[in-house]
Amino acid sequence: MNDRRPDDMVRITTAELADAYIGEQLAALREQIGDKKVLLALSGGVDSSVVAAMLIKAIGDKLTCVHVNHGLLRKGEPEQVIEVFRNQMKANLIYVDATDRFLDKLAGVTDPEEKRKIIGGEFIEVFAEEARKLDGIEFLAQGTIWPDILESEAGIKAHHNAGGLPDDMKFELVEPVRILFKDEVRIVGERLGLPANMVYRQPFPGPGLGVRCPGAITRDRLEAVRESDAILREEFAKNGLEGKVWQYFTVVPDFKSTGVKDGRRTFDWPCIIRAINTTDVMEVTVEHLSRELIDHLVQRIISEVPGINRVLFDYTPKPPATVEYE
Repeated sequence: MNDRRPDDMVRITTAELADAYIGEQLAALREQIGDKKVLLALSGGVDSSVVAAMLIKAIGDKLTCVHVNHGLLRKGEPEQVIEVFRNQMKANLIYVDATDRFLDKLAGVTDPEEKRKIIGGEFIEVFAEEARKLDGIEFLAQGTIWPDILESEAGIKAHHNAGGLPDDMKFELVEPVRILFKDEVRIVGERLGLPANMVYRQPFPGPGLGVRCPGAITRDRLEAVRESDAILREEFAKNGLEGKVWQYFTVVPDFKSTGVKDGRRTFDWPCIIRAINTTDVMEVTVEHLSRELIDHLVQRIISEVPGINRVLFDYTPKPPATVEYE
């Protein structure tokens, strides 16, 4: 299986190119895995979902999917993953609620890289624990994609699924979309028969809302991120922007400012809205929202989300700003 994207690889833009890639990968996966079993880190995002669909085609019931709720997921997300994969796709899905375990380890940690390493490390540990309960697991599948590798190599940021496994783990990696860009992953997902609302859902970082809660993560500020994000997604859907804007989310940084509510002073957090478009994640442009929509979002967020007294909009493209804040 290719470890590096070939310099002369044609960008996958058509069904024919996607089908050819799928055919190559199915053969490579069957050769790599044989009659062994695979454990998949299934976040429910585009990348891991495509990996799941590909592995189901390649090896069927030899795949076990593990969905870890680390407490950093979006509102309603664990329920959605269970519905789509266990109920609709009939996948062998193990659900692990590890919220307290993750948040306890993250308490007081402010450094972005340390947070990512804790989250990634706990993921690996959870998978190892689940694997010990299963017989014959020799492979760990991951939804690593090419921008993950490039950004890790450039030292821009660490990726929990681009750093390999600890020495004491016996799993071999399975990464069938490792050399693809995000737009290519979506086309491959379509050809694998995944539903459109899954293939074209927004990308979501492995560390989840942890990278949208800069500074030391607290449960109340994390909840402010989760609730404001839900409002943003609801309003984008209502206004016909769902599926048209590549990614949109909220960030609640760890500082407070003075405000006024009901005639009294408040000292609360700001909420930052980010809405962006891209094809390959290497360069990103900002989606300019209408004044009416921004005004409506401000009103909803400050009135419905406890702890928020300002709403800001991030107009910065990439470069110089990365997609996420951490």
